[in-house]
Amino acid sequence: MLLWINGPFGGGKTQTAFELHRRLPGSVVCDPESVGFGLHRMLPPRLRGDFQEYPSWRQGVFEVLDHVLREHDGVVIAPMTVAEPRFFAETVGRLRETGHDVRHFALLARRQTVLDRLRDRGLGFAPLLRAVGQGDLLLRAEQFAVDKLDFCLEQLGKPEFADHIWTDSTPVAAVADRIADAAGVRLAPDTDGRMRTRLRRMAVTVRHARL
Repeated sequence: MLLWINGPFGGGKTQTAFELHRRLPGSVVCDPESVGFGLHRMLPPRLRGDFQEYPSWRQGVFEVLDHVLREHDGVVIAPMTVAEPRFFAETVGRLRETGHDVRHFALLARRQTVLDRLRDRGLGFAPLLRAVGQGDLLLRAEQFAVDKLDFCLEQLGKPEFADHIWTDSTPVAAVADRIADAAGVRLAPDTDGRMRTRLRRMAVTVRHARL
């Protein structure tokens, strides 16, 4: 089974994916973004655009996930924003057509909620930056995500991108519980305290920071 976690950039996909992975024995996270970063590393900086527009990215994501789903016994988790219907058809749709059990979830939130989460990628520096008059500095570092936000929210709210999960006031662990319930898989109990949870999520943010 593939759990594809969709949503706008900054919408909580990666945190949710690793929460599922932590509590779902035998699962593996396969991040389609890694294929895109590999393509970018082959290109000089001035030629690097949105890697989803490359047919090689869509083909590569399909081939890798198809292989993992055939060879891995556990649940596969793919956190990736794909809001363009044609690209969605060539990845999620094609995997389904091949016969794989693909459960797709779009994590949605109000625009301001997503912007606040993008600021939080700064690991808690947002209040300090606001105090020195640089409150939007972190958002400027996330300009690609901000530029795509309205398009993503509009597209991903459409019926073809269901299941939809609104996350404005829903903790990551509860979002993972809802996904597991909908997919029919059983998660281990979440027994971590607040501090351990915060440290773990900061670690996930650092490991997946775009440099």
